Parts: sequence; C-alpha cells; structure tokens
Amino acid sequence: MHRFLFCLSLTLTLTFALGAADWYQFRGPDANGHANAKPPTEWDAKKNVTWRKELPGVGWSSPVVVGGKIFLTTAVPQGEEYSLRVVCLDAKTGNVEWDQEVFKQGADAPKIHKKNSHASPSAVVEDGKVYAHFGHMGTACLNAKDGAKVWAVQELKYKPTHGNGGSPVVAGKHLVFSIDGTDKQAVIALDKTNGKVAWQTPRNNKTGASPFSFSTPLLIKVKDQEQLISAGSGVVMSLDPKTGKEFWRVGYDKGYSVVPKPVFANGLVYVCTGYNTANLVAIKPDGKGDVTATHVAFTVKKNVPLNPSPVVIGDALYVVSDGGVLSCLDAKTGAERWNERVGGAFSSSPLYANGLVYLLDESGTTTVFKPGAAYDEVAKNKLGEKTQASCAVDGDALLLRTEKALYRIEKK
Repeated sequence: MHRFLFCLSLTLTLTFALGAADWYQFRGPDANGHANAKPPTEWDAKKNVTWRKELPGVGWSSPVVVGGKIFLTTAVPQGEEYSLRVVCLDAKTGNVEWDQEVFKQGADAPKIHKKNSHASPSAVVEDGKVYAHFGHMGTACLNAKDGAKVWAVQELKYKPTHGNGGSPVVAGKHLVFSIDGTDKQAVIALDKTNGKVAWQTPRNNKTGASPFSFSTPLLIKVKDQEQLISAGSGVVMSLDPKTGKEFWRVGYDKGYSVVPKPVFANGLVYVCTGYNTANLVAIKPDGKGDVTATHVAFTVKKNVPLNPSPVVIGDALYVVSDGGVLSCLDAKTGAERWNERVGGAFSSSPLYANGLVYLLDESGTTTVFKPGAAYDEVAKNKLGEKTQASCAVDGDALLLRTEKALYRIEKK
C-alpha cells in the first residue's frame, strides 16, 4: 500500500478511528445488538425520515458506520454477470462518496436462495480499512477514505449452497470468517495486512448434518482468554483467535444452514442450531474438548429462530421466530416467561436501544416493545418496503436498509 505524507496518514487514521458509538460491524460494537442510542419510536415513509437513498443493485448486508461514513456491500446486475461492490455514503446526507467494484461474478455463479443475495455478508471497518467478504467469491480490504483496494484474494474456493451469508469479524491481527460449503467446512483467519491465510481450522463435524451454513463468528473473553465462537452445521466450536487451536466444541445432531450469530451474556454462549427444526443451546464456555455432555446448561426447542439472532437484556433472553412469535426466556435456565405473536416473517436480528427492543420484519414493519415481565408494545412502524437486513445505529439515528434503499430515521 502506497504511503503519503505523514500528516495526511495521521489525519485519515484519526478520521476513521473507532469511536464509542461507531457501528463498525454486524450487530454493533458489542456484537450482541445493543446500542448506546436514543432512536425514535415512531416513523413511517416520511415521518422522522432525514433521508432515503436508493442503492445500486441488491444486497442484504447490514449497514456499518464509522466516522460519519456508512459502508454497504451490494451486487449490481450486468447482463448475466454481477459487479460485487462496496458503497460508501455520507451518514448525515446520504450522498454517495465512493462506489468501488471489488469482484466480478460470472454467469456461471452458483444459484442463490430466493431470500439471499450475492452481497449478504456485512462489511467490518477498522483503522481506516474496510473489509468486505463475498463468501466463495473472495475477500478484500479497501481504503475507507476513497475505496482504493489494499488487497483482494480469491484463492479460498469452495462450493456454496444458496450463496454467501456469514459476515467477517476482526480478531487482533486477523480477519476471521467461516467457510461452510458442501465440499469444505472450516474457520479461516486472514492476515489483515495482506490477505494471506494465517490459519484455518476444519470443523471435523461427525454428526451427519448437511454441511452448509452461514453464521458469523463471535469474539468473547473468558478468564482473560479470548475465544472465537463459530457455529456451523452440527457443531459450534471455540477457537484461539491467534492460532486457530480448538478449545472446545458442542455437537447438536443434524442442525444445518445455521444463520444466527451466537450471543454471549450471563457467562453463557447462546447458539441457534439451524434447520430443519432449530433448537437453542446455552453453553458454559470454560470446558476443553468435546463438552456436549457436560457444558450445555439448557436447550430450548420452542419458537427458536432459523435466521434472526437472539438478544439478551439482563436476565432475559429474547428470540423472535421466523414466523413472528416473540419469546421471553429466562437467560439462566431457558424457562419461558411469555410469548407473543408480533407479526409476519422475520429475518433481521433484534436491536436493543434506550430501554426498548426494535424488531424489523420482512415487510418493513418495525415493532418496538419494552422488555419486562409481560409483553409491552410501544409502537409499530411501517415503511412498506421489503427488508431482511438488520438495523444499524449512527448517533441517535437508525439506519434501515430495504430492498431498494437505505433510510436514516431520527427524531425531527
């Protein structure tokens, strides 16, 4: 990477340094869907909408925002091919600052699921760099200032089913993501500086589950030891993020096509096990080796999501099923406290902000409720546009991506 004058380099570093409020990765800075923000509770297509910006192409990645800039991936049709791109927008105005092609996807690309896109993984931003992952099509690092490529790699080929999905995470010197295709299943760490493989750890799943999955890894710390939690078909693994060495694993029979990102709270890792019938397992993350028989604190089998990730608030665990049933569970035992039907189909993950939970369904309707001993609905807000991406936050504004556009929603 070419270096410019020191003062310019310092300016860019300061501009794109992570702030406390930066939503720099999927599910936010704590990776659990919590935001230190006061977004509005009411809006529609015009009310409390600062701007609406139509986006090129199609992508179900969620927005990330750092230093007043929003970064999104998208796939723009070009005949029978797709241009896989990263778009940068000004967070205050919605104006496009740059639009960079990362890869070209040919007409022979594998088919995707009708609910998927060719640009579903969310980007992650750190130290003036944007890391964009397009699954089997490759991974790249761009300069956050102008979109210039720092590196791009396409050597990690595998055979996907239904397209790409899981987002990457930054773990120290590495960019980490999962490869879960029909021919290869592994967790991969790339050197952030050049894109070269630093380590790769195979899943070695023996449960007989269908091999493909799409989950995003989660970085946690237990007794001063960082662990990288990666859920895949039939198994969730805990790895050393520096070396890829496996600490522990839990098997869950034949669960596959795992999408939800794990959550860590109350000393437990919560993992949804995927299709065909999802369970939720809560795991004590202090074991060694195969701890399936010893470290599963509880299992939930009712109304567990296939796509939305859980959210934990205090001693309560909230999950919304794909069919629209919201459940409040005891986060330490898994016992159900209450459930409520809140709407139609759900794919996006819940957001917790200012003492409220925001649930966005696929029709563009957001249900806002107050967590507690009983269901307490605050508002329902309809945009009338299809959506499957999860919300992001910039200051006290919601960033909400639909099939065609990105909205900035904030109190007027």
